[in-house]
Amino acid sequence: MEKYRIIGGKPLYGEVEISGAKNAAVAIIPAALMVEGVCRIENVPEISDTDMLLTILSHLGAKCRMLNKSTVEIDCTRVQINEAPYDLMRKIRASYYLIGAMLGRFGRAKTTMPGGCNFGVRPIDQHIKGMTALGADVEVSGGFVFATARGGRLKGAEIYLDKVSVGATMNVMLAACMAEGRTVIDNAAREPHIVDLANFLNSMGADIRGAGTDSIRINGVRKLHGGSYTIIPDQIEAGTYMAAVAAAGGEIRVSNVIPKHLDCISAKLREMGVEVEEDEDSVVVRRMRPLRRTNIKTQPYPGFPTDMQPQLCAVLSTAQGTSVITEGVWDNRYKYVNELRKMGAQIQVDGKTAIVEGVDRLTGAPVAACDLRAGAAVVIAGLCAEGETWVEDIQYIERGYQDLVGKLRALGADIELVEEDIPAPAMPQIC
Repeated sequence: MEKYRIIGGKPLYGEVEISGAKNAAVAIIPAALMVEGVCRIENVPEISDTDMLLTILSHLGAKCRMLNKSTVEIDCTRVQINEAPYDLMRKIRASYYLIGAMLGRFGRAKTTMPGGCNFGVRPIDQHIKGMTALGADVEVSGGFVFATARGGRLKGAEIYLDKVSVGATMNVMLAACMAEGRTVIDNAAREPHIVDLANFLNSMGADIRGAGTDSIRINGVRKLHGGSYTIIPDQIEAGTYMAAVAAAGGEIRVSNVIPKHLDCISAKLREMGVEVEEDEDSVVVRRMRPLRRTNIKTQPYPGFPTDMQPQLCAVLSTAQGTSVITEGVWDNRYKYVNELRKMGAQIQVDGKTAIVEGVDRLTGAPVAACDLRAGAAVVIAGLCAEGETWVEDIQYIERGYQDLVGKLRALGADIELVEEDIPAPAMPQIC
């Protein structure tokens, strides 16, 4: 097992280029399953989740060819519905996007229940509601989801999601784009990666309108054709590096971003005394003075993203005063708090609320990544802590961050990837 070793206390300087959006890529790659022809997808992040999805498509008969580290050609013309590899599908949340893609093209699907990070139950009731409304019979049994379109093809419908769900919005959109007739998804999520998925599908011949609003209208088509598409930059990766310089101090340029997507993150950092300057496709983040307290409540887009909550909690651990964080999306996303406490953070959790009492400094310690964004949080804490921090269970981090160690080292951080045979301090019980 590999670990990260971090020597903290070094401010960050330089430029970091952001990769393609993980949350867009993990839906766009399954969407390629619906296309008869060659899809050329650019700006694909080089992370374990995308690697696993490409492997799953290959098992289903797709021809996947990497043209370079960030560009892939996928040809699903001759794909058949075969048994997808269970051991890979159960490890990632995005396995459920195969339901919509398979149903849309073939009229039947079999996938695992979603896996990925373990910070709460990932219900798929809204996914099932949408598929059922489109004319599918859906059964969940033995860790698998079985779905069959009555009559062999889905039919358009009006669907109201009972709660704003990114996954359900994207999955229903996938299924509906090849359904017979017109589909309307009301109370849809509005995240940038939903717009990106719609743009990808439209570039391949779909007819989707209204993505980015709470009402998406889809006119079904018979076939999707090949084409080229470039994935948007990763909002959360960009926010993570912005949080890192806020915690460690210094000045960095975060390039290859869409600044509008970062507005909610930039606003909170400014409240904390961090300077954020926007250019056309980059932001400059500068922290030269002590951090101030602030309050955060996570909400669906365009509110503050739940995927940035752990990183900002790590930053607020050394801010002056008392900050309040309210988690408005997930029920159980504070498991990482115990890891920050090992480093000296003063955080109390009551249900969905965390009270963060800023301390003068954090101290390096052996910690673990409980999930993807929690892993980013303990790395950020290690960058600003005194002494040595060891981070275990980094497989969670590498699900969503391309070359995290290399990018941080280029900014002046003292961080390295360490093999298991190099001894580390004894690990206390992990979260």
